[in-house]
Amino acid sequence: MSTKPTLKPINKDLIFDRMKFENPWWVTGGIEDEYKEMQPRLYFDLFFPLVTETQINRAIVLMGPRRVGKTVMMYHSIEKLLNNGIGRHNICFTGIDNPIYMNMGLEELFSLARHAAGKPEPKGWFVFFDEIQYLKNWEVHLKVMVDSYPHTRFIVSGSAAAALKMKSNESGAGRFTEFRLPALTFHEYIHLKNFGELIRPATTTWNGNLNRFFTTINIKEINKHFIDYINFGGYPEVIFSEKIQANPGRYIKSDIIDKVLLKDLPSLYGIHDVQELNSFFTTLAYYTGNELSLESLSASSGVEKNLLKKYLEYLEAAFLIKVVHRIDDNAKKFKRVTFYKIFLTNPGLRSALFSPLQVADEAVGNMVETAIFAQWFHRDWFTPWYARWSVGRFQGEVDMIGLDDKKMKPLWALEIKWSNRYYEKPGELKSLLQFCQKNELTSALVTSIDKEGLVSHAGIDLSFYPSAMYAYVVGANTLEQRKRKQ
Repeated sequence: MSTKPTLKPINKDLIFDRMKFENPWWVTGGIEDEYKEMQPRLYFDLFFPLVTETQINRAIVLMGPRRVGKTVMMYHSIEKLLNNGIGRHNICFTGIDNPIYMNMGLEELFSLARHAAGKPEPKGWFVFFDEIQYLKNWEVHLKVMVDSYPHTRFIVSGSAAAALKMKSNESGAGRFTEFRLPALTFHEYIHLKNFGELIRPATTTWNGNLNRFFTTINIKEINKHFIDYINFGGYPEVIFSEKIQANPGRYIKSDIIDKVLLKDLPSLYGIHDVQELNSFFTTLAYYTGNELSLESLSASSGVEKNLLKKYLEYLEAAFLIKVVHRIDDNAKKFKRVTFYKIFLTNPGLRSALFSPLQVADEAVGNMVETAIFAQWFHRDWFTPWYARWSVGRFQGEVDMIGLDDKKMKPLWALEIKWSNRYYEKPGELKSLLQFCQKNELTSALVTSIDKEGLVSHAGIDLSFYPSAMYAYVVGANTLEQRKRKQ
């Protein structure tokens, strides 16, 4: 009588060897030079205080799109912990996606790590689990670990952002602190590329308030970098690699977009036809910044509206797109939402699907608008709106409106232009002027290619500012405000 062969469990010595390889500081006292040489993202200063906040018994869930630097941020955290005097045998890093850890729970991994490090006592540890989504029911495991080891700090990361956030919300109430790491802002891009010498601090009076702004000593150079940012700038790895920039489709599409659309658990959102989802996302990327409706999308794609809603929900949860809603010329929301704009959260996604843009390309205007909206999307506490209305044959539209959340009244209005035309002919900004007059706004901001200055027209003060510098300002001020809120 034959018996079925059984697989022997992986030898623990092999697991110990792997763990020692992943944690070189157990021997050397420091992280690898590869990570030391990488500049920390500016968001690191927001993240690290959460890592060291041991008074509150919570796990940190570091989530965000693929390839924005989550693993590197973990290594930089480990380096700073070591520099701050944390014992090298009290810090553990484990990449859950390694097949050698297959079918192991967090409890077992933590136990093996302690023995591999020669420090079996479970107190005072900082434990990093990378790519946590590869562990089934990770959120249940993590919650148990937080409760079982109150004197250990657990930090996990994951790239399957949509699934990660859903699971975190379901099971992590009171046990998890989420930290979302977005794609690079233009401000961070300038910082990482060491172009800061082109920037000078400044202030400007806009909307009756003194605002923290910046100016540049060379707007032509900044505009060149801004176009590069639009094409490649969302990912730290890409901005330093000419090889990847020469073929962004091969890297960004296959390693980032396809994995999110095809592998990062879209089935959790009731999505089963991932090829259709892929096609839908490609359409949205092409029309980023345009006004769309479920009816028009359904008619053009042949996909029913309820399924399109699921696609939008998933793509937004995966941090690939952001839906921006519409108000009318009286700043009133529509009772029935039929139209909205959809923006890529990272403009570089478009060049990966199609081709990098040149300055004179027709699509640059839409991509400049997308890039500026993308800077605002880093503010979890702010919801941008746009205004669109019809009066007879006149079609009015204002690109971005800031609303008072309580009073639902406009606080400011912004028109995004990749043109200097309106600096000389402000009267052509009919929609913006009409909206301001109707809503008692005495000023508005208009972006340009390189024109800067104040122009008054029809009783409205129009502050013109280069688009690239405005994108920089929003990113810089967002980071500053996030520091204050934390």
